[in-house]
Amino acid sequence: MWRPWGNKKMPLRIHDTSSPFSCSSFKDIQRLCTRDSSASSKRNANVFHRVRIVNSLLRSWGPARTVKITDSVPDPSISIPGAEKRVVVYFTSLRVVRSTFEDCKTVRSILHGFRVSIDERDLSMDSRFLNELRGILGQSNLTLPRVFIGGRYMGGAEEIKQLHEIGELKKIVERLPAAEPGTCVVCGGYRFLLCDECNGSRKLYTQKSGFKTCTACNENGLIRCPSCSCAHL
Repeated sequence: MWRPWGNKKMPLRIHDTSSPFSCSSFKDIQRLCTRDSSASSKRNANVFHRVRIVNSLLRSWGPARTVKITDSVPDPSISIPGAEKRVVVYFTSLRVVRSTFEDCKTVRSILHGFRVSIDERDLSMDSRFLNELRGILGQSNLTLPRVFIGGRYMGGAEEIKQLHEIGELKKIVERLPAAEPGTCVVCGGYRFLLCDECNGSRKLYTQKSGFKTCTACNENGLIRCPSCSCAHL
């Protein structure tokens, strides 16, 4: 067991240290590491290849998206006289068509975030707003909402959302004067009041002709708030 003492020389077996992986098990480890590194390099190459493809697609789609926004700019000749200092929104508060209601809600929420004077004209409250909008746009089939900023027609929900996403809407609205704080003390911000003539019943009675339809209010028995109407003139 012990190496004998003396001058007798015993042959020593020395392993070759030229390679750090002289053992067969080390060679297997080296081979596995080489295989893993080659596999990882292939995966990295695939990842970089996919990144390059995505970047090229985004660059190719970039001009198309820009064209879509510029092509959707409405006719600048369409305008509302006397509305140069406020935003006018034609919308509906009815939930009959969910997509239309959601578009109106989204656009109103965006515009209210700028704190400027907004003249909201609800077509479900007064059908005369519909005839008014048809006369302005010269169209019979209309989708809501429709927005005018500074008297100039800006489009519907898609145009407003696109302008808001790219930051152009803020630049346009900032030219308008800021809205005065508080709500209307006459109507409480509803912009409509019960008709003084018929008290909202839409019927008037006279001894001479009996019952007749009130012509002073709309189909809902409401009249526009005189305070809000004067403020938006």
